[in-house]
Amino acid sequence: MKKEEINQKIAELKMEYLRLQDDMERLESFGRSVDKQEQKLLEIENELKYYNALQE
Repeated sequence: MKKEEINQKIAELKMEYLRLQDDMERLESFGRSVDKQEQKLLEIENELKYYNALQE
């Protein structure tokens, strides 16, 4: 995977992470469960660790 592709993937994951955080805040304000969103955030964090390790 090229460095440019890795950077693009990292940027996409960061945007998805921010969107999920926003969604979670809205759900919590309505008293809804955020378990699925929390799990997805953990998955994104693991993907980010993987792609960041590829950059080193």
